[in-house]
Amino acid sequence: MAITPAADRVAEPDQDYANDRELDHVDAVNQIFAEFEFAYHNQFHKAFAEVEALVIAKKYWLSNLERYSPEQIVAAAKHVIQSQDYLPSIAAFIRACEAGTDLFGLPSVRQAYVEACSAPSPKKEFNWSHEAVYPAGSAAGWYFLANEPEATVFPVFEYHYEQLCRRVMYGEELTIEAPEALSDKVERKLDKEEAKVRLAKLKKDLNL
Repeated sequence: MAITPAADRVAEPDQDYANDRELDHVDAVNQIFAEFEFAYHNQFHKAFAEVEALVIAKKYWLSNLERYSPEQIVAAAKHVIQSQDYLPSIAAFIRACEAGTDLFGLPSVRQAYVEACSAPSPKKEFNWSHEAVYPAGSAAGWYFLANEPEATVFPVFEYHYEQLCRRVMYGEELTIEAPEALSDKVERKLDKEEAKVRLAKLKKDLNL
């Protein structure tokens, strides 16, 4: 069975997006153009009066949107359609993709940071606004978040949180493991010297 090249698939009309096949970038571009045609009918047909122009536009958009997940592309299109009266340019659409964390229910970096710093212990039992906040705080280090100045802590938290946001936008479902039963052993808190060593290592890893 021959496999249709991705660049050619963008020209295929009337694809069924409701089937069980996982959405890929070509599907996403075809889908958003179909939605644009419905939402901006007159503008769309004026911009793409010829089939050849539509095919070229789809290929161009595909090449510019490959760094975003298919789910992020589709979500951005729905946001644009609901908020803009005019057919978007590729630049406007990319801005919608870049600002897309709220489309996935993700709090902003600042909101997530404040939540992580203020959440009471035990952290795993806290009702987080999104599953990405807890692992971001855990990766940064709860002691680190609680004891170092924001100017030092925030860039570290931001790095981990943005990595997790990208995973969510690519369709990954994050889960927070249930807290383990209490142990007879009590974990020792890091002393100041150990905390400094860990902080130095984090700064080195992040080139800060």
